[in-house]
Amino acid sequence: MKWFLKVIKDNYANFEGRARRKEYWMFALFHLIFVYGGLILLGLVAYAVDAPALIAIIYIYIFATLVPAIAVNTRRMHDVGKSGWYQLIPLYSFILAVTEGDRGPNQYGEDPKANENNNINSNENISKIE
Repeated sequence: MKWFLKVIKDNYANFEGRARRKEYWMFALFHLIFVYGGLILLGLVAYAVDAPALIAIIYIYIFATLVPAIAVNTRRMHDVGKSGWYQLIPLYSFILAVTEGDRGPNQYGEDPKANENNNINSNENISKIE
């Protein structure tokens, strides 16, 4: 859930930089859970109270998360060294989304995994000192 919130809060319309696979797929997983779960729950409630307009709530959510979904997809394309426009090619963009990102920096920025590994190593060093 923290990866979903990271995309929504910290990188809402950030089309710069890179997104690792974990960030991209965790966002996609929770987004689909919220969309389909919302459709099922709101559909049942709308049917029970005879108010079909309740289903519009899920469409508001979809519209509100459209920009971060495109942004995280663009950053994922950047992680494999491609332009964000590659997300418009369905099968190829899926292949790129499951491909491991470039190791080290590329033209779109630093390796997001390298930064995480450095943080983990520095935390280990701190605990050794204590």
